[in-house]
Amino acid sequence: MIPTKEMLKLSCAAVLALFLTACSDDDDDEVSDEDPQTFTLQLLHMADADGGGDVVGNVPRFSAILEKFRNEYPDNTLVLSSGDNYIPGPLYSASDDDSMANLLGVPSAGRGDILLLNAMGVQASAFGNHEFDNGPDEIATLLAAEGDYPGAAFPYLSTNLDFSADADLGPLVGTNGAIASTMPGKIAGYVTVDVDGESIGVVGATTPTLASISSPGSDIVISPADATDLDALAAEIQQAVDALTAAGINKVVLLAHMQQIAIEKALAEKLSDVDIIVAGGSNTLLADNTDRLRIDDTAADTYPLWKTSATNQPVAIVNTDGDYKYLGRLVVAFDANGVVIDSSVDEAISGAYATDEQGLIENNLSYADANAEVAVLAYALGDVLLTREGNTFGQTTVYLNGIRGSVRTEETNLGNLTADANLWYAQQSDTTVAVSLKNGGGIRAAIGATEVPAGSTDPNDTVYLPPKAIPAAGKEEGQISQFDIQNSLRFNNSLTMLTVTAQELHAIVEHAVAATADGATPGQFPQISGMAFSFDPSLTAGSRVRSLIVHDSNGAEAGETADVIVQDGTLQGDPNRTFRMVTLGFLAGGGDGYPFPATGLVDLEMEGVQSGDATFADDGTEQDALAEYLLMQFPDASPFSAADTPMAEDTRIQNLSARSDTVLP
Repeated sequence: MIPTKEMLKLSCAAVLALFLTACSDDDDDEVSDEDPQTFTLQLLHMADADGGGDVVGNVPRFSAILEKFRNEYPDNTLVLSSGDNYIPGPLYSASDDDSMANLLGVPSAGRGDILLLNAMGVQASAFGNHEFDNGPDEIATLLAAEGDYPGAAFPYLSTNLDFSADADLGPLVGTNGAIASTMPGKIAGYVTVDVDGESIGVVGATTPTLASISSPGSDIVISPADATDLDALAAEIQQAVDALTAAGINKVVLLAHMQQIAIEKALAEKLSDVDIIVAGGSNTLLADNTDRLRIDDTAADTYPLWKTSATNQPVAIVNTDGDYKYLGRLVVAFDANGVVIDSSVDEAISGAYATDEQGLIENNLSYADANAEVAVLAYALGDVLLTREGNTFGQTTVYLNGIRGSVRTEETNLGNLTADANLWYAQQSDTTVAVSLKNGGGIRAAIGATEVPAGSTDPNDTVYLPPKAIPAAGKEEGQISQFDIQNSLRFNNSLTMLTVTAQELHAIVEHAVAATADGATPGQFPQISGMAFSFDPSLTAGSRVRSLIVHDSNGAEAGETADVIVQDGTLQGDPNRTFRMVTLGFLAGGGDGYPFPATGLVDLEMEGVQSGDATFADDGTEQDALAEYLLMQFPDASPFSAADTPMAEDTRIQNLSARSDTVLP
């Protein structure tokens, strides 16, 4: 929810009063351990606060709860993030609006996200993958100060990335093991933080799949080179941990942005002397039995998860869902040797704290308790976003499914719509383009609203609706706005046309479903147009596609006879016959590991050119394609109406574990 002016209206006097209150200590809340040999740490943590639609509504409430908990343990609190603190998208770009100058010093995309973290007192963060989406040069503009923009007040960490040869980030590399507060805006592998006289080691680690899922450039060295070698990754991290323990530090927190929590679990058992792992990138909601969850949320596992290290010591793994929807809180004791005491964790105190309005009430808080700087920033960013909600393009009568667990595992109606839009857009330049493929990981949010009937706590009761009206923005029910498009397609990838042979197309589709597995949400999973295929996920990766057709020469489903590429798992016809297709520039360049050839490449993006009826995104980008397509095909008088279907009814992408194969004509 975008906060209203009534919620966040703060006078200068109120802002000052809130600031002074936030800085005061309450002596009654000092930690007093019964056993002088133990040390109690309160870890407040977050991850994946990367720009969902309700960030500006969540973050003031998040900050209010964080401030309350910090004041309960004023000397024993550590505030950390495990990365993905921002992502290209509407919130990120809102900081580039001229109206933000007074708050940011120098407006530039993403700076509002950094100042929110500064205001909340984040002491260190790991590098996630999304920090790199716009390249190292843009990271530098966020970390370093410029004019009245102060830069990041904390260091970014990753021990398995070597930045020294990168022209933009190399100059920001600081000293490993330094005190975090002495390294604002710097980069290191690990730092220390003084907490009530105890030195806590904090190590960062980033997914070694970084080069295939983001844009770190060619000068940052990622270790290990084999992203699947967890033993090698653990060895990289262990070097940093060993350096800390050699310096006499016996309490270590690892900020591990690994994308899949299964990897953090595996690392916990391979590492020595790591006490706590803050996971990141998977949006995994861990919660205990006392934690009230937001409507429609379910916990993936308990909070914290306990594992046993390589040296037979307990390791706590914590994580919460992203976009400031929950604040993670772990209050845990260490023995005299710096080993965490698992029995010291009280689930009535530790856990995931929902930051919705009910969360404020449960903690006896109100919007007035929000961190003043956070509240003012959130309101200003929300004002920019509200303007973008009023810029509309076409209409839908149904919910457009962009949910992570759907677009990365099955065909969805939003996946179809955006793939169709890309095909249509490419055909305006080249009528021979017949096939469109994009990755589900590039779809970051649904377009629409959800409601749960009053009194229900069952997620199955959720009702999925088209976008709601926003009268203040002039947006009517069902209209699709600039905000909706930017929020869903946050990367705004360029569109690239290329030529593939039948054999290459088969290999591309095999790669698209190669990582599909129970419980996995691989970003490479496809959304397609102009073709259809079936696959059997129980078969060995690389031989899963059973049927594959291209509909006809222009991707339509009627008219010409479909061209059968694969039947019963076997390539059909001339393997060298060719097809023109459109994909995302990211994928054409090898992103997500896709094996696209470089034949007949034409990049449609025209930087700085914004023509046509939709002018908020550059020509030749996926946001522009969707906006122009919606205006052309689904105006208010003829809205989009194809409801999302369950996997058993999907026709473009047929998962044979859920349905029979009907791809071949």
